[in-house]
Amino acid sequence: MDELPIGRRVAYWRTRRRLSQQVFADRLAKSKSWVDKIERGVRRLDKFSVLYDIADVLQVDVQLLLGREPERRPGGMTCLDQVEVADIRSALERYDQISTFFHAPPQPPSIDELRKAVQHAWLSYQHARYGPLARVLPKLLRDAQAADTVYGGDSGMLAAHLLGQVYQIASSSLRKLGELELAWLAADRSIAVSLRAGDQLLAGTASYRVGSALLALGRARPALEVNVNIANRLAPGDTRRATPELVSVYGMLLLQGAMAAARIGDSATVRDLLTGADVAARGLGGNHNYYWTSFSPTNVDIHRAAAMVELGEGGLAVETHEHLDRASFAAMLPERRAHHYVDLARGLAQVGDIERASEMLLEGDRLAPSEIRCRPIAHEVLSDVLRRTKGAPSAPVAELAETMGVGV
Repeated sequence: MDELPIGRRVAYWRTRRRLSQQVFADRLAKSKSWVDKIERGVRRLDKFSVLYDIADVLQVDVQLLLGREPERRPGGMTCLDQVEVADIRSALERYDQISTFFHAPPQPPSIDELRKAVQHAWLSYQHARYGPLARVLPKLLRDAQAADTVYGGDSGMLAAHLLGQVYQIASSSLRKLGELELAWLAADRSIAVSLRAGDQLLAGTASYRVGSALLALGRARPALEVNVNIANRLAPGDTRRATPELVSVYGMLLLQGAMAAARIGDSATVRDLLTGADVAARGLGGNHNYYWTSFSPTNVDIHRAAAMVELGEGGLAVETHEHLDRASFAAMLPERRAHHYVDLARGLAQVGDIERASEMLLEGDRLAPSEIRCRPIAHEVLSDVLRRTKGAPSAPVAELAETMGVGV
């Protein structure tokens, strides 16, 4: 993209961020006509102050808009810079199995080494350590792809299973950080690999990731269909099939389907899917993490709160939060809890409790900073909170806003 005119680069990143010209113009305090002229090259973009404003709105390094290599940020809190995005994209674009017709494949790590690396990546994701995870994902993808290409027999099945997991980790991380098209690609790759691994449940979790990516892309109805379709296929009707792993995957598909239904505004389907997930979770009990799903009764409750927020029922979301089992919630992984605080902040903002919405964002930041500072939705919620705060925000909120680059 280095050879493109600067206006074309602006248009490219605006599209990647799923902003219309009008919304983009509003955030810059410019007219839609001004944006259109910049993107078509009719008007020159020669003021650095304006260029930095554009980079802030698009959440990209200004060097990218200038056609230069962005600098890596040394130390501190990092999320996902464009160098890392390019590295992950490059790893996802590899087709090692085809290239082995022409060249000897690279030597992969052992299955045991790869399994440990994948487990570490899952833990990094579920503890919301997105910056460090983004930096190891490209190599982990290449290693898992090489293992899937080289190993055969039982080792080949294990390699395929691990590669499917790596694609899912990549998909979930990229979706969190706003790289939605890449998240969809990684999830789709996971489905194909899961079939080769011969694991229905891995295919089920891959379908869940596809549904999550589709929902993030604004494709709520296809997201609903894929989750419900696969959930119906996995439904543990025979109690002998109802292993904890199967119930967990089945339940998470129902929960993701409920979120898609909420986005559509179909409250009846939301209720039905949440009821089905609740029945499954009550039978399972406890706080579990089978197939890295974190499926449990408490996870059903925080999805219920999130669905209420999507339906515009912030009061019901807050009520659901008030009735959470505190001990079970405290035992959940940091990513799940901090994610819930973002949803709760949205619900509180819906009912006009801006002060408490601010507190939820601060609580999430104390628990898992990357979940607040790195997610575009958290930036949007904080921006809304600041806009609706009467007078000056509290010092902690102002400090968080400055750290996140959200205007006070």
